Amino acid sequence: MASAPRAKNNRTIVLNAEQKELLARELAAPPDTDLSPDEAAGRVFHGDCMQVMRHLPEGFAAMALLDPPYNLTKTFNQSVFRSRSEDAYRDYLESWMPLVRRLVRSGGAVYLCCDWKCTAACFEVLRRHFIVRNRITWQREKGRAAGSNWKNACEDIWYAVAPPEDAAVFHADAVRMKRKVIAPYRENGRPKDWSEESGGKFRLTGASNFWDDISVPFWSMPENTDHPAQKPEKLLAKLILASTDPGDLVFDPFSGSGSAAVTAKKLGRTFTAVEQDLDYCCLALERLHRADADKTIQGYEDGVFWERNTRSVLK
Repeated sequence: MASAPRAKNNRTIVLNAEQKELLARELAAPPDTDLSPDEAAGRVFHGDCMQVMRHLPEGFAAMALLDPPYNLTKTFNQSVFRSRSEDAYRDYLESWMPLVRRLVRSGGAVYLCCDWKCTAACFEVLRRHFIVRNRITWQREKGRAAGSNWKNACEDIWYAVAPPEDAAVFHADAVRMKRKVIAPYRENGRPKDWSEESGGKFRLTGASNFWDDISVPFWSMPENTDHPAQKPEKLLAKLILASTDPGDLVFDPFSGSGSAAVTAKKLGRTFTAVEQDLDYCCLALERLHRADADKTIQGYEDGVFWERNTRSVLK
């Protein structure tokens, strides 16, 4: 069955057969011997993440960004992840979490994405191997309203670190939010904690664990792909800037269409990505190539994150 034609201004990244064939040649196969940090960095591995993780260097990652399938029955191109009991889902998480622990350096950050249904299981497994520090909830305003239940409009991200906790990196100033000022108070005639500039009055606010400024990728955004669970670059940029330094390595064993690797590259970090679906691997490589020429991240400009619908960085 032929797919429906896309709108004229649809910017979703789509690859033809020839492009996929060329990009597939750049992918790394699962290694059968242990790799050095230099051999692992900057590569997209096509294969099973558990097989790849066994041969990656111990402690080579400053940060692991984990976005596994949620406990839902969902189709990911050629494969289907099937919903299971909560105990079985915990076993699934536990099957690969020790491998992640081996790869994250002391004090390194781990961010584990989940929804309301599997957040308890994710917390329980994560705390067995890392020190859990917080839970981020971000507003995922997409999809139709539910008729018999509350609409699911948010997701969680558990934040943890590898011990010792005092070795953890956290750059609060790198993830400040720029918001429009509703009540521009003055003190002695001068603005109090706000400034006026082109477009209005704004205040820089500190990072919190509730994010209502994220737009889920959609057809008019140049980062958009047909991956059914793609994370926004703006979301990942906050995590990467808060918990890594320039040049650090971000590890993503469930890469999908490569959002974590692409965002890491745009922000001056390196990456190691693993994905089992060939089409998604090729999309990740295409996006990485595009990031050489375009390092913009929608909603992030001049070193700050802008409130949603305040500033668009679309080209």
